[in-house]
Amino acid sequence: MPELRKDPVVGRWVVFSPERQIRPERYVCEELPPTKPEDNPFLEGHEAYTPPEIYAIRPNGSAPNGPGWQLRVIPNRYPALRVEGNLDKEAVGFYDRMNGVGAHEVIVETPHPQLVLEQQTLPGVVRVLQAWRARMIDLSRDIRLHYALVFKNHGARAGATMPHPHSQLIAMPVTPIVVKEKLAAARAYFIEKDRNLFEDILKSERTSGERVVFENDGFTAFCPFASRFPFETCLMPRRQSPDFQTASDGELLLLAEGIQRVLSTYASVLDQPSYNLILQTAPFRRSRHPDAWSTIDSDYRWHIEILPRLTGVAGFEFGTGVYINPTLPEDAANILREGMTHG
Repeated sequence: MPELRKDPVVGRWVVFSPERQIRPERYVCEELPPTKPEDNPFLEGHEAYTPPEIYAIRPNGSAPNGPGWQLRVIPNRYPALRVEGNLDKEAVGFYDRMNGVGAHEVIVETPHPQLVLEQQTLPGVVRVLQAWRARMIDLSRDIRLHYALVFKNHGARAGATMPHPHSQLIAMPVTPIVVKEKLAAARAYFIEKDRNLFEDILKSERTSGERVVFENDGFTAFCPFASRFPFETCLMPRRQSPDFQTASDGELLLLAEGIQRVLSTYASVLDQPSYNLILQTAPFRRSRHPDAWSTIDSDYRWHIEILPRLTGVAGFEFGTGVYINPTLPEDAANILREGMTHG
């Protein structure tokens, strides 16, 4: 029997249709063809083929924009938004527009073209998270920018065009509607109940345990009650904080362990699927309304969403905003837990 479940944060409904379920071993994953070395600008030694680096980890003190790095951050050669210029907000008749000012950066996670994130050493994953944090702190100083999204598209089905391991950061002069919906829900819940919505979700998941995939001293990974995609996983910190960039090195180490365990289990159980990894964090504190962020330190909590792309999004989802998921999160979590145990 199909089932409808409501997301407790944004109120989105999800249809669960177990009749459509496909066993994990039958999911077909599309792989990106390997890039020839001469066509890969992210390779060590190919630094001249990228824009000058913004940030890099160079343990031996090597010169910028040359070999000897463990991680590099560079501007995207084909940016969605550009850092130069003024916003120039204006009306165009009934409509509003502004210039596409922002930042679009690529975090090249490793010099090795086949070393995917889950196969890196734990310090290697921590380096990636530290780069995200450093770039977000730097971009938060730009008064034109209101929000920064870090995301990772892995695999053809997730929208990746380069197989070399990398993630991206786009900083925007507006707060995206998806983020606003989460912020509004968190604030309303806090005002009504004097409790944190995300803390209540976390307590419920940990008490039940049926959707929990992994835990350590700082984070809980669980398949959300109203998961949009099969095997969708949320990594939530135990410590209350709206801003990822306030995470300590110790917290990043615990987060790195969680990400590595989840992605390694995906690789073994789901045969290395395409996925999107999204860092959901609070906007930079800029607003014309003084009370807009008055409760955000208490009501919102940053978190990471990992979305395996095993099924497609089509007309029904675009037309309704309602997703169809063939796998109940309780079943998905059980499969992932077993995969971790035997992995």
